[in-house]
Amino acid sequence: MHDSPVMSALLVDDEPAAHLGMRALLAEHPDIRIVGEAHDGHDAVRRIGELRPDVVFLDVQMPGLDGFDVVRAVGVDRMPAVVFVTAHDTFAVRAFEVRAVDYLLKPVSADRLAQALTRMRAFAPLKDAAMLEQRLSALLDEVQVARTASAPASASFLVRNGSRDVVVPADDVDWIEADDYCVVLHARRGAHVMRDTLVALEARLPSRSFVRIHRSAMINVKRVAALERNAIGALYVVLVNGTRLPVSRSRKAGLIELLGQAR
Repeated sequence: MHDSPVMSALLVDDEPAAHLGMRALLAEHPDIRIVGEAHDGHDAVRRIGELRPDVVFLDVQMPGLDGFDVVRAVGVDRMPAVVFVTAHDTFAVRAFEVRAVDYLLKPVSADRLAQALTRMRAFAPLKDAAMLEQRLSALLDEVQVARTASAPASASFLVRNGSRDVVVPADDVDWIEADDYCVVLHARRGAHVMRDTLVALEARLPSRSFVRIHRSAMINVKRVAALERNAIGALYVVLVNGTRLPVSRSRKAGLIELLGQAR
């Protein structure tokens, strides 16, 4: 083990005690160098981009942006090797087993951590990014299916307006725009800023009502008036209020199919 190349590791967990525990366990492995900690999902996305660790020990259950949302926000193609950490032996753990993405159950044992590190050491020297991307993509697809099946449709948004929390009906929202670590709800009676991400909203909102059209925008399907193409074939959505938004090439076919079904 001492001859193994040193791997940099980022710890992500919203519980301070979990960081202390993982640091103590990893201290027994001299080829693992902890380069930082993140205490929520938003911080994790930022730290992964800054530090570019070889391995991320990523807590699944976090408020706001959870472990799966972190992977989506960073991008599967840019995500380092991942050891997911979870307190519950539920669907997520079964998916990890099927897709060979490693996981640790809390409380983490020294023996189980050693097994996970053995697997991660096999990834790092080989730089098998394609295999890791396939596993993470497949896992996120399974998680999205499970979330859609179990989550109730969101009928409204609760947004802060000065000293008040205002309820904005989902049907009143034309489209949702990403704005750093926030989103902007463009509604019939004005715009509202929420402390959330498109990734998190995409997981919670009914997929037949709200759909991503590119990385920074989601639309309310009911508010679509037309689709337009320019001279080179680029696709645009025109909403009932006249707003015109571009559709990314990768999302074009799915949008056209969804709109065909919705009408």
